[in-house]
Amino acid sequence: MPRAVIVGANGQDGTLLYQLLEKKGYQIVGIGRSRTTTNTTAWNDMGHVDIGNFTQVLALLKKVQPDEVYHLAAVHHSSEDPVVDPVPLLEQSYSVNVHSLMNFLEAIRRVSPKTRLFYAASSHLFGNPATVPQDETTLINPVSIYGITKASGMYLCRSYRTMYNIFASVGILYNHESWLRGEQFVSRKIVEGAVRCKRDPGHRVVLGDLASAVDWGYAPDYVDAMHRILSLEKPDDFIIASGEQHTVEEFARIAFETLGLDWQNFVDVQSGIITRRAVPLIGNPAKLVQKTGWKRSMDFPKMVETLVKRAEEEHGR
Repeated sequence: MPRAVIVGANGQDGTLLYQLLEKKGYQIVGIGRSRTTTNTTAWNDMGHVDIGNFTQVLALLKKVQPDEVYHLAAVHHSSEDPVVDPVPLLEQSYSVNVHSLMNFLEAIRRVSPKTRLFYAASSHLFGNPATVPQDETTLINPVSIYGITKASGMYLCRSYRTMYNIFASVGILYNHESWLRGEQFVSRKIVEGAVRCKRDPGHRVVLGDLASAVDWGYAPDYVDAMHRILSLEKPDDFIIASGEQHTVEEFARIAFETLGLDWQNFVDVQSGIITRRAVPLIGNPAKLVQKTGWKRSMDFPKMVETLVKRAEEEHGR
């Protein structure tokens, strides 16, 4: 029976990956922000694991000897989050996005060398790229703290691959959505807003930029890609993206149409809520598709429709 450790198990991707691996018969240790959880009674004595503490991470890997580690934990600051002091944000981001990754890579090297590691990087490591779409050869040139730390994490994985022959693969993830998305994300704001407008015609949904274009995908497909990447013979870096670009306006239109509504009757635009603007990013997943056979289970309109119907069901209970 294969064993996996999921770092960031109570986030969107961690939750979906946990469900996927359970279906595949894995024994799983899930490390979340508040506690460590397992799906096997044999590991119920793991207790709390601080991913920033190397001694604890080393002890975890020595005991569990996992076949796979998925490092999904991250500190992220969205475009609608308030402007914050960059110093503590940088310190916190490096602690989670880089330092904890280093702990796992070094623990694998010392006590569990057969373990395969997946690191969730981000399209933000490309910054404002000159080429569209981006692929694995695109210049890494981050401009945000999030992008800088994710780029650092990718370089760490490459270093351990080269210097110590550790199986450390990187997924460069573009936006991916599910019913588990946090409330600060525009996708969740639109979906929840549309469902509320169906119940309350006086409700208004406030968006910052209707023309903002995003490469959106369906999150369950993206965690499937993670597992496929660790199933390959050799470690590598991969773009995980839809390869398509759609605007916030398109997302809103489809969401409201799913409920039989005209989005223009319910949406207000306030550009001031956008605290940070970036060049649109679109990824080329050709390498992932060619190497793993990965494919999306649904296109963009179907994804939006699925999320709206799921939210409508949840609110109707």
